[in-house]
Amino acid sequence: MARAQAGDREAYRRLLQDIAPYLRALAARHFRSDEDREDAVQDVLLTVHSVRHTYDPARPFGPWLVAIANRRIVDGLRRRGRIGSHETLVEMDPETFPATETNLQEEAADARLVREAIDQLPVGQRDAMRMLKLEEMSLQEAAAASGTSVAALKVATHRAMKRLRALFLPGGGKS
Repeated sequence: MARAQAGDREAYRRLLQDIAPYLRALAARHFRSDEDREDAVQDVLLTVHSVRHTYDPARPFGPWLVAIANRRIVDGLRRRGRIGSHETLVEMDPETFPATETNLQEEAADARLVREAIDQLPVGQRDAMRMLKLEEMSLQEAAAASGTSVAALKVATHRAMKRLRALFLPGGGKS
């Protein structure tokens, strides 16, 4: 570590390479999963890198490394505990209707209801909804096709959406 602090890149690379197996053994005492162990090792290596300037070459390297490793491992355990306390294991329920064909009737009924509601809109709003939402025309294309300005189409679409929300959502679509 003293040579690494002096700028010897090769010594620093070897140091990190040599301490990684030891750090894995320390992490294995606390973590069961390979992913958690490797996360802990990487966390320790990053910490060693960021605080390497604090190492005093007059003192032994091992205790300095172990102190950092133990703190980072404990931090990882605390983090896992906090995350785990907020997570709930959810088992996947079997699908009742896995085939896509099973819901086609409901989707068709919903589409029919929307089309019927659009048919009840005033002419300008109905045309704006058909061109912009059903036919997916751009504002410029719809303006050219209808002879209406882009601004007027935007207003008509906004008013149509507001009216449709009032029809379909409880409370008139107000939030």
